[in-house]
Amino acid sequence: MTRLSADGNSMAEGSRPAWSAQFSADALREMSASGPLGAITREWAWGGSTGRGVRVAVIDSGVEFDHPALDDCVRGGVIVEYSPLVKDKVRIIDDPRPLDLFGHGTACAGIIHRIAPEAEIYSVRVLGKDATGRALQFAAGLRWAIENHMHVVNLSLSTSRAEYFGLFHELADDAYFDNVTLVSAANNVLMPSYPSLYSSVISVAAHEGKDPFTYYYNDRPPVEFGAPGMDIRVPWVNRQYSQNTGNSFAAPHITGLVALIRASHLELTPFQIKTVLFACASNTRHVR
Repeated sequence: MTRLSADGNSMAEGSRPAWSAQFSADALREMSASGPLGAITREWAWGGSTGRGVRVAVIDSGVEFDHPALDDCVRGGVIVEYSPLVKDKVRIIDDPRPLDLFGHGTACAGIIHRIAPEAEIYSVRVLGKDATGRALQFAAGLRWAIENHMHVVNLSLSTSRAEYFGLFHELADDAYFDNVTLVSAANNVLMPSYPSLYSSVISVAAHEGKDPFTYYYNDRPPVEFGAPGMDIRVPWVNRQYSQNTGNSFAAPHITGLVALIRASHLELTPFQIKTVLFACASNTRHVR
């Protein structure tokens, strides 16, 4: 059996996604939230929040809108197709009742919905039946999410092709200054991938825990946060479920938390949200 990785490479069963060792018990370091940061608590950050009113785009293989694990949280979306006959090489098609061609996007949406049950999920399908796609589709899907005023975008995919570094960097900056928070999975293998390496996004790798509210901050680049992502039971295509491992499944845990924070504090910027995540991490000690 193989499992999809953050950038579409397969990962043999039993292997560990890259950077997960940074979040092992032996490697974790205790951080300190001092001064005003010490006053930021989880109760303040997201206590009582359900994610209501927050729009979350899942850029992936699609989201199965009628999967029983998703209730009625999927509010529509788009399909981004590669088309060499049009000017920008991509065509965007409205998708009011989205389907998933692989399962990966539904898995990510299911994790987000479990944490933020009233957040509105939008499917942005850029991957095909083999869970691969073109970087131009990915970029167009991200641009659609920014231009349509999503609050949070889950990116459990990436490109490792250096020629697209500039394009995705520009889009990440556009999102940052338009107050759209990007949450990106790190690559499952030790190689650069984009947009997870940009400082304007929230980068995530997997750890072994199962509690969705146990996550860790890492002060050593390139990955900032660790969340559950190993042997996670997730919804899959055709109303089924699957057990999966990868950084892809850690990112939506953080996306769900960001949705809770945004619902409680809609005025916060991506920079401020990242600061709140740091202050509330499971390995952060409050110092007043």
